[in-house]
Amino acid sequence: MYAVAALFDTETEKCIKNLWNGLSDKGISNYGQEAKDRRAHITIADYNNLDKNSFIELAEEVYKDKNQIEISLSILGTFVKSGTLFVSAAITTELHELHKNYHDKFAEFNDDPNSFYLPGKWVPHCTIASRLNDENMLKAFDYCSKELKMIKGKITEIALLEFKEFNEAGVCINAPIIYSKKLK
Repeated sequence: MYAVAALFDTETEKCIKNLWNGLSDKGISNYGQEAKDRRAHITIADYNNLDKNSFIELAEEVYKDKNQIEISLSILGTFVKSGTLFVSAAITTELHELHKNYHDKFAEFNDDPNSFYLPGKWVPHCTIASRLNDENMLKAFDYCSKELKMIKGKITEIALLEFKEFNEAGVCINAPIIYSKKLK
């Protein structure tokens, strides 16, 4: 399995990691520590299978002269009955275009017509906690609503992650970046 992720500038990533660490310190969620070297991100696409070489060749061409994108993470939310808490970005023209253009250019790789990351289904978000029960969802929401301030940052890099290792509960514990392209 693979995911294409929009990675943040250093300060934005630090803000997200501070939330992850705070939730872990309070015994609410270990999401930020579950996967080795987890990076804060917004997922753009996901794939079950992928011709990595063809993908990387196309990505080099598509992103060779793309600019960084300003974002504003200002929404704290959850997907209904998901146990997931996230911060979401306002959908600016630039963010919408990044996503739309990605799916236009990389359509040949789409192998899941039901993916939540396809245009018309996508909610740009960065996961803060996952697999929360009702009690911990309330605790996580309370903690984040007090600690979180609007994060103004940038998407500075597009990365391809490969899900390599899962624990006995089926949770990914190793999804290294196997390719990335810095934006200008």
